[in-house]
Amino acid sequence: MTAFFNDLLGFWSEWVRPSAGFPTVVWSLLLAAAAAAGHLVQRYTGMPKLVGYTIVGTIAGFSGFEGAMWPLQGIGLFLLELGVAIVLFEAGGRLPLRWFRHNPMVLVQSILEATLTYFAVFWTMQWLGMADVVAGPVALIAVVASPAVLSRVALDANASGPVIERALALATLNTLYALTLGYAHAGLMERAPASLLQKLYPVAVVLGLSFVVGALMALALRSALRVMSPSSENTSIFLLAIIAAGAAVAAHLGGSAALAALIGGVLLKQLNPKPWTWPRQLGTAASLLTMLMFVLVSMVAAQADWNAPVASTVLILLGVRLLAKIAGVAIANPGSGASWKQSLWLGVAMSPLSGVALLIASNFVSASPLLGNMITQIALPAILLMEVLGAVLATVAIHAAGESSQPWLAQAFNKSGETIR
Repeated sequence: MTAFFNDLLGFWSEWVRPSAGFPTVVWSLLLAAAAAAGHLVQRYTGMPKLVGYTIVGTIAGFSGFEGAMWPLQGIGLFLLELGVAIVLFEAGGRLPLRWFRHNPMVLVQSILEATLTYFAVFWTMQWLGMADVVAGPVALIAVVASPAVLSRVALDANASGPVIERALALATLNTLYALTLGYAHAGLMERAPASLLQKLYPVAVVLGLSFVVGALMALALRSALRVMSPSSENTSIFLLAIIAAGAAVAAHLGGSAALAALIGGVLLKQLNPKPWTWPRQLGTAASLLTMLMFVLVSMVAAQADWNAPVASTVLILLGVRLLAKIAGVAIANPGSGASWKQSLWLGVAMSPLSGVALLIASNFVSASPLLGNMITQIALPAILLMEVLGAVLATVAIHAAGESSQPWLAQAFNKSGETIR
């Protein structure tokens, strides 16, 4: 199948010579197919559009499409970083820091859930015979819960309520922990630190550089908002351009582009607390980049070496991860203001993986190709499965918690049979 696909591309590229290059044509058609698939999936199944995006990316990856080879580098890596940065900037802008002051048990839930997930996955990987140098990074990736998937699920299901809002907040915090520790851990993979200070130094560097870039982004946007209307399309363009510049600078300096965007969003919310309607203000360009991110993640993850031993390890990992997230949320639930039913569905909603997890895995490969390949042998199949299955589980959780304003499996049609979305 792969050879046929490559021969077909070679045949067409011999005589089709568009001004922008043949890969541009292929990527354009791929995104068009993803957009159509996303619409059809939501219309006929009630599932979020990203399931359709992921299916198209997975088919392209399994077919041997060479537009995004693993490990990602160059423009492919930057597009992934940019897509993740846009999502995390929005997530940071929604993070309710005042909520944590009035209800600190939510923060306790986040820390306990992330810690329990890490150690549960780490010990499980050890039990399966995996070395600590591989089990640790895999456990860090497992901590992540994708804000990108959750935000798209909430948007497509027209959902609002305590479960989805808390899931987004906990996923954003998990991303903060995993990005900081993941990038710092990658910096230590080729050397063994002799002291606690040497172990903490990479964490301080990643967090410090990302904070500086994020703060500069927030100040630039806050200054722009003094003279520009939040609803103006020029403001959206300015916002996207600053995020892109910040992502490039943070990655170049040795920080994390995604972490800088997340911190920038959090700081901007503190400097400019007026609520924003994020999807409208970020515009269609942000939606296109987000869709590209989902397609890119699934395409790359589909290139993993799939076999029975890896599949069994991945399924065990994902089962332990889901149980750990549910248990972590439930243990810290008393005093958090949520019912036991809500805590159960909150834990289920925390299951998706996507772009952030792939970025962390990519950083491990860049730091140590040998260890990185051992890590991604498990991480890539897990990311692919939980981009699709995680979106489905999050959708089920939202409906089970009663937070979607649209009926289950009939989201696309109103009573007259006309399309709603």
